[in-house]
Amino acid sequence: MTFTCILRRAALPRREQDSPFRSVPATLEPLFMDDTPLALIVDDDVTLRDLARQALEKAGCRVNDVATGEDAVQAFQQERPHIVLLDVMMPGMDGFDTCAALRKIPGGESVPILIMTGLDDIRSITTAYDVGATDFITKPWNPLILSHRVRYMLRASQTVAALSEREASLAEAQRIAHLGNWRWHLPSDRITLSKEIFRMLEIEDRPLSSPMTFEQFLSYLSAPDLASIETGIRHAVAAGKPFQQDHRILLPSGDTRIVHHQAEIIQVQGPAATIIAGTIQDITDQKRAEATIYHLSNYDHLTQLPNRQLFRDRVTQALAIQKRHRTQGAVLLVNLNRLQRFSDTLGPKCSDTILCEAANRLLQCIRQSDTVARYNEQDSPTLSRLDGNEFIILLTHLVSTESATNVAQRILESLNAPYYVDDRTMMITAGIGIARLGEDGSDVDILLRNVEAALHAAQEQGRNTYQFYTQSMNIALAERLSLESDLYHAVARKELLLHYQPQVDIRRWEITGVEALIRWHHPRQGLIPPAAFIPLAEETGLINEIGEWVLRQACTQQVAWAADGIEHLSIAVNLSAVQFHHRSLADLAATIIHETGASPANIELELTESTAMQRAEHAVSIFRQLKTMGFRLSIDDFGTGYSSLAYLKRFPIDTIKIDQAFIKDLDAESEHAAIAVAIIAMAHGLKLQVLAEGVETPAQLEILKEYGCDAIQGYLFSQPLPGELVAQLIRTHRAKRTSPRQAA
Repeated sequence: MTFTCILRRAALPRREQDSPFRSVPATLEPLFMDDTPLALIVDDDVTLRDLARQALEKAGCRVNDVATGEDAVQAFQQERPHIVLLDVMMPGMDGFDTCAALRKIPGGESVPILIMTGLDDIRSITTAYDVGATDFITKPWNPLILSHRVRYMLRASQTVAALSEREASLAEAQRIAHLGNWRWHLPSDRITLSKEIFRMLEIEDRPLSSPMTFEQFLSYLSAPDLASIETGIRHAVAAGKPFQQDHRILLPSGDTRIVHHQAEIIQVQGPAATIIAGTIQDITDQKRAEATIYHLSNYDHLTQLPNRQLFRDRVTQALAIQKRHRTQGAVLLVNLNRLQRFSDTLGPKCSDTILCEAANRLLQCIRQSDTVARYNEQDSPTLSRLDGNEFIILLTHLVSTESATNVAQRILESLNAPYYVDDRTMMITAGIGIARLGEDGSDVDILLRNVEAALHAAQEQGRNTYQFYTQSMNIALAERLSLESDLYHAVARKELLLHYQPQVDIRRWEITGVEALIRWHHPRQGLIPPAAFIPLAEETGLINEIGEWVLRQACTQQVAWAADGIEHLSIAVNLSAVQFHHRSLADLAATIIHETGASPANIELELTESTAMQRAEHAVSIFRQLKTMGFRLSIDDFGTGYSSLAYLKRFPIDTIKIDQAFIKDLDAESEHAAIAVAIIAMAHGLKLQVLAEGVETPAQLEILKEYGCDAIQGYLFSQPLPGELVAQLIRTHRAKRTSPRQAA
């Protein structure tokens, strides 16, 4: 039938067949984009080879011809022709054997082969097709018919090649996309699957081309939700609607994959569907990537607890449930104190270890009825890590607000237990703010704002305490935020100033120095003492800028007093912990001395005892640098920390200042008196001067004088004064040369 069809398409009117070559096309259509088609003619009759060559060359082919089957095999291997014209009756290898040999050569399986033979019996035709012939033509052949036959065979070959290439590209695209397709013919209940589905489902027990029933197909979709898949596809057939579902498949290898399954009707006959087509795409990697992105977006990378974003969602849900069912709940905001100090001293690894341990302790503190979930767990998360050293807890379905109190107390006790990091014992404290769902906020933003206000109130009460939210806290917090905003501009607006409190030698009753004390002249609130804004400056990071300003102003004042005749007066300047541990402190001090022209011998730098002992080795190094530069050094608030005498001997300090807490209730038989006596004796043993702070009464003065204290500072002699009044006081005092008893 193929032969007859081709002859019918190739037939021409009789007048065009009078001359063998009269109507042969000048050239063949450009069937091959990269080359002119090459034809190989194999015939032992040289005349027929020449006639065939002329016909094909006039048609635009390149031609090679050989006389034997053996030569044909060799020429085919060398040149790879696009078509072969092959005679049957040849010496040696006949046309049938040659055709079979060509089909075995790599690349020869798809090249069209035209058998040219005088044999027209059915057996010869069958043999030709059996050995791989594409078509045949009987001798004697018409040159025009031969050229058209070759033309059509080349066109068909190119079409088949293009189709094969598209199929290969589609298969490759499906492999890359992990996408396979199936086609279900409903009347015969037969499903055919693409190669990618065979690979995806690990089907190895049946041929690729073998169709299967719908039930057999479902048996390969081993999945926990197989019933819903079958129901969905059958419903799509019945309702005429598309089907799609993401589901798991359990493979014979034991692997579990997630696929996106789609199907829809593509052919109907009357009211019934006849063909439904579907696709299955492996989306396991996509789902894993989505899960990873979700985890990174919603969970803390260190503790694996929900982060702020996910916690906000959970609080929003809890508020909706609380409003609908009138349940009780609370939010607890937990702040870990001193954690940044450990990070600065021992490195971030230490603080990370403590944070993870604290997270585990918090999880254990929450009652079993208060669900706590980590990533991939079923229950709603109620414990979250916010930024830095803060955790937040959502408690739901509470019996009463006392339940939140009990949880807060357990948390404080648990967090206060020692932490062990690299053979070190660490202690931290915590503050907790508590806000009630609904009562203290009907939406998440208000609730979180109020619980933060409660935490600030708890921190102001002291360490290891908790505080419930009250409306007055927001007023205090708003004032604090306003003060913080104003503090950022205080230096630039020249609102800061220094007052100086005189320091008096007890025996000579002579002013030997002053302590520089910062004040803030707020444009609306007036004069603000340091206790009201220095902690705020430390929290906001402004303390370095303010500390630099204080040191520069004190040095400038020292130069001004010296120029006014008040020489050899020591000015004490307090260094904050942040300022002292800053790497550029020594360089900054040297720059200020150089720029102001001050004498470092008349500048005394003070550091609190607790700050000095926080990083004792570092403190020794900094103290030595400052001492080499000529500064006087002192330890402030002595007696309130935990000094090591070994380190105290190594500190190149000049003065120890007794904290005013030991002076306030001082009398001859008090415990404070014993501590003061011990401090004075120890300091003198180390060849250090002793100054008592906060001296307010003559009785305190007499006791300190009796114990051998060297100097005092306090309201007994003078309150802190502006620089010009201090100069006036010094001149007046020096003129009178008043004795200590008279002054008292």
